[in-house]
Amino acid sequence: MSMIHNLRAAVRPSRPSRLSLRKDGGVYDATRPAEATTAVVDCAVYRDGARVAFDRNLTPHEAIRQVRRDGGFVWIGLHEPSEAEFAGIAAEFGLHPLAVEDAVHAHQRPKLERYDDTLFTVFKTIHYIEHDELTATSEVVESGEVMCFTGRDFFITVRHGGQGSLRALRHRLQDDPELLAKGPSAVLHAIADHVVDGYVAVADAVQDDIDEVETEVFSPGRKGTPRGTDAGRIYQLKREVMEFKRAVLPLVRPMQLLSERPMRLVDPDIQKYFRDVADHLARVQEQVVGFDELLNSILQANLAQASVAQNEDMRKITSWAAIIAVPTMVCGVYGMNFDYMPETHWKFGYPVVLGVTVALCLGIHRTLKRNGWL
Repeated sequence: MSMIHNLRAAVRPSRPSRLSLRKDGGVYDATRPAEATTAVVDCAVYRDGARVAFDRNLTPHEAIRQVRRDGGFVWIGLHEPSEAEFAGIAAEFGLHPLAVEDAVHAHQRPKLERYDDTLFTVFKTIHYIEHDELTATSEVVESGEVMCFTGRDFFITVRHGGQGSLRALRHRLQDDPELLAKGPSAVLHAIADHVVDGYVAVADAVQDDIDEVETEVFSPGRKGTPRGTDAGRIYQLKREVMEFKRAVLPLVRPMQLLSERPMRLVDPDIQKYFRDVADHLARVQEQVVGFDELLNSILQANLAQASVAQNEDMRKITSWAAIIAVPTMVCGVYGMNFDYMPETHWKFGYPVVLGVTVALCLGIHRTLKRNGWL
């Protein structure tokens, strides 16, 4: 029997794959079976809001067969798959080549695209990096990506980066069978909510860093003047905020579409939950835009303080040069070899000239100090 089975497998015609060709002319290895990938983190079938228990781990091919036979949906999680590793799954679920290319190569901006009967969503995850002290080279935020394929009976996540694991999220969803029974769109909402909640936490942490820098810039230093701070620290923080901004702002439009426009693949009850996510995202957007503008103001204030400090130093140098000019002039006059100089043969001429010189210097010093130059 095994010999007959092997002969049948050998002569069985291969199913043509719509993903065999790439945009750049290359070819995906679509002949590789979906279960051969090592990038699969978890693969499970969900029916009536509960995870269907099996004696062994399902392969993506077996999972979708179970779903299309008995109902429910399959949720497959992958972490940084290669083209070869993802090709079998892409062929099995009929994913569009353009979406597959984006999911494999990453470095995409947040977006929502529809390909036939599949929604392709890109989220950028943001993780705050703890640090004892903010320096000109400190990394404040670290970004990753989560790509989601939402179909009628499947949900596929492709994660890039060391942060943003979805394992805990999967467990929380499994503890809420009523929500999970809504299908793949419930998982899409949970991931969107998870990502945006991460934005809120990071925004609070970045706010603390900005408050610290702002305090240092405007706190009084010597003689009550602002002491300022290193402009490199402010610029580095601004760069990190820009990375945060690139994750938040492009996601606003996709969240509006998911919350406002009816979609066949999104359950109407779940669409209401997307409105809450969109509202939280809008608040984070306002915060991030405010961070950028505030850092611009802090940087300009710091540069202005540096300019004022330089002017202050120049005023002091000029003032002391004016004071020193008086004895220099007097000494220069009396250093000339003339026979008739005032009071040169008078007994008190030397101390009188010194006294007048000192008096002039003290008068100039007092005048300059009264005017704030010293």
